[in-house]
Amino acid sequence: MQPASALREQPSQVASTKHPPGLYLLFLTEMWERFSYYGMRGLLTLYLTKTALAGGLGIPEAAGTLIYGYFTGFVYFTPIIGGWLADKYIGQRRAILIGGITMAIGQIFLFMQPALSVEGAFFGLPWPAALGLLLIILGNGFFKPNISTIVGKLYKQGDPLRDAAFTIFYMGINTGAFLAPLVCGYFAENLFATRHLDPATQQMVVDHYGFRYGFLAAGIGMLLGQFIFNVFGNRYLGSVGMQPEGRGNSAEAAAAKAPLTKEETDRMAVIFVITLFVVFFWAGFEQAGSSLTLYTDKYINREVAGFLIPTSWFQSVNAGFIVLLGAPVAAIWVSLGRKGKDLNIPVKMGLGMILLGMGFLFMVGAVLQRGGDVADQTVKASILWLLATYFFHTIGELCLSPVGLSMVSRLSPPALTSMLMGVWFLAPFVAQIAGGYIAAYVETLGALKVFGLIAAFVILAGLILVAISRKLFAMMHGRG
Repeated sequence: MQPASALREQPSQVASTKHPPGLYLLFLTEMWERFSYYGMRGLLTLYLTKTALAGGLGIPEAAGTLIYGYFTGFVYFTPIIGGWLADKYIGQRRAILIGGITMAIGQIFLFMQPALSVEGAFFGLPWPAALGLLLIILGNGFFKPNISTIVGKLYKQGDPLRDAAFTIFYMGINTGAFLAPLVCGYFAENLFATRHLDPATQQMVVDHYGFRYGFLAAGIGMLLGQFIFNVFGNRYLGSVGMQPEGRGNSAEAAAAKAPLTKEETDRMAVIFVITLFVVFFWAGFEQAGSSLTLYTDKYINREVAGFLIPTSWFQSVNAGFIVLLGAPVAAIWVSLGRKGKDLNIPVKMGLGMILLGMGFLFMVGAVLQRGGDVADQTVKASILWLLATYFFHTIGELCLSPVGLSMVSRLSPPALTSMLMGVWFLAPFVAQIAGGYIAAYVETLGALKVFGLIAAFVILAGLILVAISRKLFAMMHGRG
């Protein structure tokens, strides 16, 4: 009989030459969940800061970006709890169902906000909006870590298809993220908005936004994803993810209960160390939904061929780039691997951070084109600066985020995989809150200084991670 530590190295799934159909079911489920989340997120900052007459909540920009930061931060905190509950008690599949339904209800509360508003507020938010955001936070905690864990469960440890599977899965994330701001933003800023022609500029100006209908579309997307997952789950996933770890056969139970080996604790340490570093990445990256959104709304020339691009549509640029560039970047990693020149995980992530910092240098260029922070408010910067920023951010993300999901799946002991996937999401949790404070300081410190400092800190953190990559790679014991 093999020792439990050996059993942990032998997942029940067998390697194959093609991806299992369950991967594509998870692709669609995650696509619709991300449609729901990013559709709401693309509108959130505008919804918080636009006046009540314009259909918003009329919260000051500094307070609005802090609320945005805390909301998006706790979205990434709750996965460690949801992952632990799934590992120990309910299994990944039930957690995904609980999370999806909870998030859909949260979106419905945001849709119903105008009809339910009463005196009193929570942290500046009317109670229906606050409850809606809270439900999305809690639901995401059940959903997010567990669907990523199931992707890893479809493949044997060491299967060369595993990294490619996470790239395909990541394409699902970004397909939803690309479509969401276009659809939900169109509902909020065009279809259900009331507008008039400004005689001075000859441009259409929005009088009242239809934010609630954007939230409704996001909620419908979440329900559609749950319908697909639950109707086809048994057919294409079988029993994968149905039971908590260690509740299956006696061999799996023994492996789950056995003490951790030295190699396993080293690998877990790597997850924690890299998680600390990528806080810097996400603090910069998630400015897309706060300071970059506000800067785009005010200071970027959004008119193209006579059409004024809705601000929320720019939330689709990053996801669109990922859909276009995901396969080429994955092909580069495969090509380097075949030549024996593949970069290890810490180096890839360090490179991603450096590229993100370089992206913010283009926003510095946008501020300088306008003549600095004190320039005439009517002077707009070229849209090309913003597109270049998102391009570099996307390449950086492709070096870091899907690689990170695969890393956690590789390095985690099976009994702790969902919980450690939640640990991985602690980096965005801290980063989102920090990013909210960073965005709040744009008005006081100025965009030039804030964008420049973000670039410097992220590039420095990336260089440090590259410098210590050999040590981290050694601690992975052959799984880097």
